[in-house]
Amino acid sequence: MRCHLTKRWGDSVDNPQISDLQSALAELEVDDPEHPDCWLQDENSWALSAFGSGLIILENAETNEGPWHMRGVSRQQVLELWGLLQSNRLDLIRERDWQPGYAPPLQ
Repeated sequence: MRCHLTKRWGDSVDNPQISDLQSALAELEVDDPEHPDCWLQDENSWALSAFGSGLIILENAETNEGPWHMRGVSRQQVLELWGLLQSNRLDLIRERDWQPGYAPPLQ
């Protein structure tokens, strides 16, 4: 499946390799509220966005499915989820403990 990675500061990569995904996640180590996330999107418009705080969001803007979120997701777990998206395994992604909506602000 074809995927497109958008990195935090606008760089993008078609059909990214693991090193591209790791590089995108490494950029999240720097605090930048104006550019808080990076994301991987498949050819069916499913996107998994990762934030430096450990927040991840799943949604499909084309079909208006989602959003759902999880907090406390490690970089390794993001790589695993992105790998599932690249492998067209949305079924395994959707089995996770997603919460509805965008994450409310932390108190």
